[in-house]
Amino acid sequence: MNNQQFTIKGLDCPDCARSVERGVARLEGVKLCSLNFTTETLHVTGDVDPEAVIARVRELGYEVERATAAAVEPPPTLLRFMLIRRETQLALIGLILVLPGIVLHEVLGWEAWWIDGMALGGLALVGPFIALNAWRALRTNREVSIDALMTIAAIGAVIIGAYVEAGLVVVLYTIGEALEGYTASRARHAIRSLLELTPPTAIRLTAAGEEVAPVAALRPGDRILIRPGERIPVDGTVVAGSSLVNQAPITGESRLIERGVGDALFAGTMNGEGSLEVIVDRPAAESAVARMIHLVQEAQERRAPVQRFVDRFARVYTPLVVALATLVAVVPPLFFGQPFWSPDPDTFGWLYRGLALLVVACPCALVISTPVSIVSALSAAARHGVLIKGGAYLETLARVKTVAVDKTGTLTTGKPAVVALRAVGCTAPDAAPVGHCEACDSLLALAGAVERRSEHPLAHAIVSAATSRGLDLPAADQVRALVGKGVQGVVNGNEVLIGSHRVFDQALAHDEWHCLAAQRDSQLGRTPLMVGVDGQYRGTITVADTVREESRSAIASLRNQGLRVVMLTGDEPATAARIAGELGVNEVRAGLLPEDKAQAVSELRRPDGAVAMVGDGINDAPALATADVGIAIGADAGGTTQAMETADITLLGGDLRQLPFAVALSRQTMRTIAANVAFSIGIKLLFIALVLAGLGTMWMAVLADVGASLLVTLNGMRLLGFRGQLPRG
Repeated sequence: MNNQQFTIKGLDCPDCARSVERGVARLEGVKLCSLNFTTETLHVTGDVDPEAVIARVRELGYEVERATAAAVEPPPTLLRFMLIRRETQLALIGLILVLPGIVLHEVLGWEAWWIDGMALGGLALVGPFIALNAWRALRTNREVSIDALMTIAAIGAVIIGAYVEAGLVVVLYTIGEALEGYTASRARHAIRSLLELTPPTAIRLTAAGEEVAPVAALRPGDRILIRPGERIPVDGTVVAGSSLVNQAPITGESRLIERGVGDALFAGTMNGEGSLEVIVDRPAAESAVARMIHLVQEAQERRAPVQRFVDRFARVYTPLVVALATLVAVVPPLFFGQPFWSPDPDTFGWLYRGLALLVVACPCALVISTPVSIVSALSAAARHGVLIKGGAYLETLARVKTVAVDKTGTLTTGKPAVVALRAVGCTAPDAAPVGHCEACDSLLALAGAVERRSEHPLAHAIVSAATSRGLDLPAADQVRALVGKGVQGVVNGNEVLIGSHRVFDQALAHDEWHCLAAQRDSQLGRTPLMVGVDGQYRGTITVADTVREESRSAIASLRNQGLRVVMLTGDEPATAARIAGELGVNEVRAGLLPEDKAQAVSELRRPDGAVAMVGDGINDAPALATADVGIAIGADAGGTTQAMETADITLLGGDLRQLPFAVALSRQTMRTIAANVAFSIGIKLLFIALVLAGLGTMWMAVLADVGASLLVTLNGMRLLGFRGQLPRG
């Protein structure tokens, strides 16, 4: 069984996509077939000849080609878009022909043979295309399409002598469809335009010197030069130079990030004032921005529940409209003595009203209202460093009432750091910042000298603190680990011992104040490391996992959005309580194993609201999978691949403040969809009432349908510029 992909061109509305989908699904050998309007990608599964698929799509009147990684082209201007296809070219000519009818006949009430003749000319230019599409859908798919509604209405208008109405219906309908296609193409381009972030060429460094090479030709291991102010062409690792890099297009980080030797760079980000030499890590087609675009395009193909409902509704809607229009045209004349034909120019007969009902009931505005909003929201999220894997997850996020958050690596950095020093002889003996006096600097330098060669995370914290203070670390000799006790070495002829409070209680005397302070640190979930020199106690270095800078504001924002925030952790209750107190989290569940976290997420689920889980590690994967929405921290901030693969949403920048933005975006998206659907249905009901009352005309009906379709499309596209709750600074 083969999986094939095709790119379909010429889709103006979701109904066009469904027509192609049904036609291909009827081919022998096709097991599964899906065409997404927003991505123009047709997926076909089964034992079917690709040429048969291509022939069927062309038979239905659309352009098709095998899916390839084609270069991104900017969307055409409106005029160029209208002139690309033959039917829209003729529709523009037809519009010129029917304009006199709109002004002179419909508005001023003039009657003239040349007005009718021009309208029929417009009908002759455009009508055959609509009738042909209707016939193709009827013959191939055995379905009555929207084109069929317009064809029946136009033919009926000619029969009753409403020539201007007939021309207006087909011309305005064709132009309206083209305008819908144009606005949809602008929405599609929003995510594809991210590819424009990467330059087409790069400067490759070779043994012979510098050469300009296409980015697509770069291979892992190539060495490239990135000059100040240039965009970074591929993912790579810095091997020479340092600079500030703007990573906002990929991670959504608003501040410049310092990058030097050994640091990773993303394609599409902007280099600052320094020159960088970079080793290419992966081909351009596999870069972070390329993968993000691929994932977002896949996400656009996962329809949200509300979108699936609208699609199912539209499937039965058109046949029902035809039946209703027939009843409207036939029942009043047969049973109530009402006129079938229009008795005079000012009174509409029931045949005319039935035909007008066919026009006004066109479901274009309804079916396009949801997908355009979804694709715009997904694109806006991706542009700000939030990868949402489908419209279903966007919709579910809007219903979330409780957010469960992992502690280590999510709310905290996940890396120990020196948080306090207490040195003998310190002028400010209470817990104080690193290096606040000479005695503390000396203590930190001695400990750093001994720990410099260790790979232990606590050792890294001490050395990092000493380095950040600019302290010179003397050489240490005879360094050895004491199993169960700590580490020991000789610095400048002095024997230095670093160990836990328990070890010093047994081996080295220390004053009561420092002893009580160390006990207090332990109760708060911190790790006190005592230092002795030549058998004399010299002080304590306290190490702890620290809270991320952005965690406090993120938690506050989530609570301001009315969300319940619960911290889940495998740490002991004391540590969990300390971190929760710093962050303002009221609910804590500590001492949890991975399966316990998953159980806790299940218990937090409410009947009236969904649960989101935020995590970064392998141990969070079960809870992420259990939650209604799983949210992972991006790899750039320490998140694991397993967590990101399991999650439904990824915060690429690792900034928790992106989560309130995602929540606000999801809620705004659902409000936009609700407004679009309500407006679409409301305008239909209004014009149906006008038509049945004999106050609405066919050209007014088609104009209302076109206007409604454009308005809901443009309203959905407003989400592309959504910036509510975005992190600043």
